[in-house]
This record gives sequence, C-alpha cells and structure tokens, in this order.
Amino acid sequence: MRVTVLGCGYVGLELGRRLAGDHEVVGVRRSDAGLDAISEAGFEGVRADVTDAASLEAVPDADTLVFAASSGGRDAAAAREVYVEGLRTAIEAFGRRTDSPDRLVYTSSTGVYGDHGGDWVDETTPVEPTTEKTRVLAEAERVAREEAAEHGITGLVARFAGLYGPGRYRLDRYLDGPVTEGYLNMVHRDDAAGAVRLLLEGTGDAATDDTGGVVLVVDDEPISKHALADWLAERCGVPAPAKRTKAERLAEDDLSTAARRRIETEKRCSNELLRGLGYEFEHPTYREGYRAAIEAYRSRR
Repeated sequence: MRVTVLGCGYVGLELGRRLAGDHEVVGVRRSDAGLDAISEAGFEGVRADVTDAASLEAVPDADTLVFAASSGGRDAAAAREVYVEGLRTAIEAFGRRTDSPDRLVYTSSTGVYGDHGGDWVDETTPVEPTTEKTRVLAEAERVAREEAAEHGITGLVARFAGLYGPGRYRLDRYLDGPVTEGYLNMVHRDDAAGAVRLLLEGTGDAATDDTGGVVLVVDDEPISKHALADWLAERCGVPAPAKRTKAERLAEDDLSTAARRRIETEKRCSNELLRGLGYEFEHPTYREGYRAAIEAYRSRR
C-alpha cells in the first residue's frame, strides 16, 4: 500500500515509522527541518504545502492519505487555512489524478464535542463545538467525509483525545501544581499512530457505517486531573501538589477566554468502537503510558 502522510508531526512521524517496514510511505512537510525529521524516522519525505496545490504535484500518487497537518497552535483563521482550505486543496489535488487515493484519514479532536458536564460521549454523540477553532475542526470533518466522497475517496475521521508521550509528558504540570479539577481524556502517541494504521488498512470498516466514518481514539480510562496528579506524585516520590476547584480557577483574573472554555468543557470519551474494531492498546491507561516518564524522572533525582 502506498501511504502519504500530509503533515508529519508528532503522530505522523510515528505513524510513518511504523508503516515503513510494510508499506511505501511518503511524508510531506513544509520545511527542510521537517524533511530532516522524516529522514531520521526512516521513510521518504517531500517538501510541499497542503495550502498550495501546485506544490502537491511533487508528491507521488497514493492509495491512502493521512491528513495530520498542524496550524502551529495559531488562531482560528490559521486553523481554517490549514484544516479546511488545506484539506480541501489536498482532496482536490489527489482526487483529480488518474491514480487517485481510495481512502483518507483525517485526524481531528474530541474538542468538537463541547461540554457534556462530565457525561460519556461516543461517535454517535452530536458535536457541539464551543470555540471558533473547534468549529473549524468540525467543518474539516465534514470536508473529509463529504467532499472526499465526491472524488470517490472514502473519508474517515480519527478524533484524538489529548495526546501525550515522548516529549509531551509535561510532568511539571501535575507535580508542581496547583492542579484544577476536571476529567482528562488521553491517548498515548503510539496508540494514536496505531489506531490510524488500523483505519488505513481497512480493519472493521463496516463497524463505522453507523458513525459516518468517525472513530474516537482514546484510551480505556478517563481520569480526574486531581487523581492523576496524586498518582504521579506518589510514583515519582514527591509530595502531592496543591489542588483547586474549577470555581476557584474561574474566579482568577489571568484566564484567557480559551482557557476558561477549556475548564468549563468536560466529558468522558468512550473507546468502545475502537476496541470493537480489534485495536489492542500498547498503553491502555495512563498507568502504562506514564511508566517511562516516571522512571526517567526518578533516575534524575
């Protein structure tokens, strides 16, 4: 299978690394530094920009596409340029080729659900984005499924929970405190890449029919931030951090609008469908996922 990963960042590089032994993989980045990272990961890289159709002509034909490009953490306008317009450009550029792709996996976020007061959500739960950026993500999901279909491409959406793993453990966030209450829905980078591979290879396609091709990519156990902080502190051999309620944090003056909405938005995400597709997690919970980070932390003390 020929796979093109558009946007080889945190998950895309790991995905390409895992696919390279069994498939022909091409990673696409906008910078020379990005190409160097792809080379170090052991697969082919091409310099191109998803917002520039002409540059995509340099990318070889593919059987499957992964759209994992990043807007670089910028504002909603930048997100729209990449996630909506860039995705549309890529679909059109590859879809009009004689040898066009059969499948597209777009990597989205569980942020599209909005607030559910801590209740469980799954692929059938209506999306209710609460910020301009998550509204952009919801629109991009529609493009991935509906506009890809117009070109004969099956569009699937992998909704990632909060990503963590090498380089993104952020132990200081939980050990230094104060930690604000609320649920965490997480998935280790390696499992995010593994789940996308599962979708690329077509395992259990029929199971996604009722969800419109959407699959939640999240581990087995949502956990409260307070509980995670205490667990990490115990394993790291340090005092438990200070805690605060959401009301206490919301009363503080330094909150941005985006931070306020993140605190107010709460849900627990189910991975029942992903498990039903046959995916076996390398890091089914935070306990396995943080093991390497805890060992490294303790070795430095």
